[in-house]
This record gives sequence, structure tokens and C-alpha cells, in this order.
Amino acid sequence: MSDAVVHVVDDDADARDSLAFLLETADFRVRTYASALAFLSELGEIESGCVITDVRMPGMTGQELVRRLKAEGSALPVVMITGHGDIPMAVEAMRDGVVDFIEKPFSEARILAALQRALAAAPQPTVSDDQAQVLARMETLSERERQVLDGVVAGHPNKIIARDLGISPRTVEIYRAKLMSKMHADNLAALVRMTLSVRN
Repeated sequence: MSDAVVHVVDDDADARDSLAFLLETADFRVRTYASALAFLSELGEIESGCVITDVRMPGMTGQELVRRLKAEGSALPVVMITGHGDIPMAVEAMRDGVVDFIEKPFSEARILAALQRALAAAPQPTVSDDQAQVLARMETLSERERQVLDGVVAGHPNKIIARDLGISPRTVEIYRAKLMSKMHADNLAALVRMTLSVRN
């Protein structure tokens, strides 16, 4: 069993309990909170672990929680879960420093992989072999693929990227698929995360 505690923040009691059960079955220590404010009220006593939070919650959203943690100087890694995700929200979450952004419904393997990444996340990232690989992959992108990547990381939907570049949304989709393949990104969150890791 890991010494680190996984802090689950979700206003939906069924979803909260279900996720806690899944994580406990996988041998993690878990604490649950019905709101972001309830979690923040205990932040001073939390020394390690990571946070899994829903995005849409009354009182304070998951995104607001992430920003509050940054403002408080907390280095706790965060994984966001939502049933209402979209590209701009995912990009904004990654920019705010979340480790991963997962849409419901998600597989057990997906959440556990995100959790392992979160627990392994270092508070102060350093230049690594992974970043060197990302830079090498970016070198293989064409100029147009780089332009599409810039649009994606900026949080723009395909239609806006298409308008800015003077091409069709379908062509943007093709370029996006190509650059995700070249970057070895399994999903949008991974693409944004690796790009920001070498640009920050």
C-alpha cells in the first residue's frame, strides 16, 4: 500500500463512493470530500498525495480549486474528472497544471494510470529524457502541423483554427490526427501536457 493519500473531491455521493471503492480495491489510501471547500478546510493538515476532483460542483468548481491550490502554494498534483468536458476546458485545465483531464465514463485502467502519473509527479519538474523526446518529435512536425498544434494548445476549436489558417475544419482534423500520431499522444490531454512541458 502507498503511503500517499488520494483525496477524492466530488459533490455526487454515488460517484465519490464508487471511485473511492475502486481506488481502495487497488490498494490506495483514500479520503473523500463532498465539496472543494470541504477539502480546502483540511488543506493545512495534508502533506502528501494527490487530488482527484470533479469539475462541475456547486460552491467552487474543480478548476477554481486548482487555482486556489496554486495560490496557496500547494504542490499536490491534480487529476480532473468531468462528464461535460470539451477541448477549451481540457486545455485550460492542463495550463492550470493538472496532471490529467478525464471524461466520464472512464475505464479503471485510465483512472489508475492517471493516478500513478499524479503520484509520481515532481513538484519542481526538471529537464528530462521525456522532454528531450517531446522536442525531438516536435522537430518532425511540418509547419502547418505546428500551426495546428499552436491552435490546439491555445484552446481553439477546429473551426477557429480552420478560419485562422484559411483551411477547412476537415483539413484541420487531418492535420491534428497526423500531429498526434507523430507526437505519440493517445489523447488531447496528453498532447497538451507534453507540449506545455517543453514550452514552460
